[in-house]
Amino acid sequence: MLETVGGVAPSYDGLDIPGCTHRRIDVGEVSLHVVTGGPASAPLVVLLHGFPEFWWSWRYQIPALLEAGFRVAVPDLRGYNLSDKPAEVSAYSLAHLTRDVDGLIRALGDESALVVGHDWGGIVAWDFTMRFPARVRRLAILNVPHPAVISRALLLSPRQIKKSWYVYFFQLPGLPELLLRRNDYKALRSTLGAGRLVRPAAEEIEPYVEAARRGDGLRGGLAFYRASFRGGLAALRARPTVIDAPVLVIWGERDVALGKELATPPSRIVPDARVEFIPDASHWVQVDAPARVNELLLPFLRA
Repeated sequence: MLETVGGVAPSYDGLDIPGCTHRRIDVGEVSLHVVTGGPASAPLVVLLHGFPEFWWSWRYQIPALLEAGFRVAVPDLRGYNLSDKPAEVSAYSLAHLTRDVDGLIRALGDESALVVGHDWGGIVAWDFTMRFPARVRRLAILNVPHPAVISRALLLSPRQIKKSWYVYFFQLPGLPELLLRRNDYKALRSTLGAGRLVRPAAEEIEPYVEAARRGDGLRGGLAFYRASFRGGLAALRARPTVIDAPVLVIWGERDVALGKELATPPSRIVPDARVEFIPDASHWVQVDAPARVNELLLPFLRA
């Protein structure tokens, strides 16, 4: 089920990490591009990226995890970069996205994994843990609320509705894709710099622009938002499954899209949770404060 496609993803000169391999992995419904590294006998860590990113958003965590003795699997989620991109919006529901993670862990020969998710990858990680509790030994979440919290806020909190205006805009067919492509992805470049203390250099932004071009203007990434409005997040409010696994939430306080009041998950649903705030980090916390994120993440995953 594993097919190596070379040491470096096509046309991504320099986007390689020592000790890692780029692979195509059949996870059941789709084939994903996955960066893997570390010994087969080591504990498996699955890192799930958010919107509008791809596996490269974890570039500061992957070497630290490998050095600490873990094995890593870092996919481009379906719809992104070099992974398969189904045409139908319904193919991006949480049920499909979590099955991809389950298929990835199975394809790598493991029964369970340590799961880490940021932004939409965090939503997938939350839902995966609820749907497949035996698959998750520990769960780490970066700058995304528990689905029951965010779905409620998007319906009932005027403050959060104002912050999350883009979620509603993304429901429009075609127009968001056109806006993201306009002026050589100017809006995407602006989004990736939002809230950051130091504006990212061009060489930091360009890989995401290239990945967006491969993703048909992020059509697949936008489908995550569209599918969620067709019963995904709302359904989770009515299905508050208890998460027994230990949970670590890491939250950059300078997040312009998500208020820090959303960080703490409900204790009745997530009884074993710890929340750590990083004051001088934005929504893109793992690249804003990689040393601090790794300092929090590694002991939690080792435990």
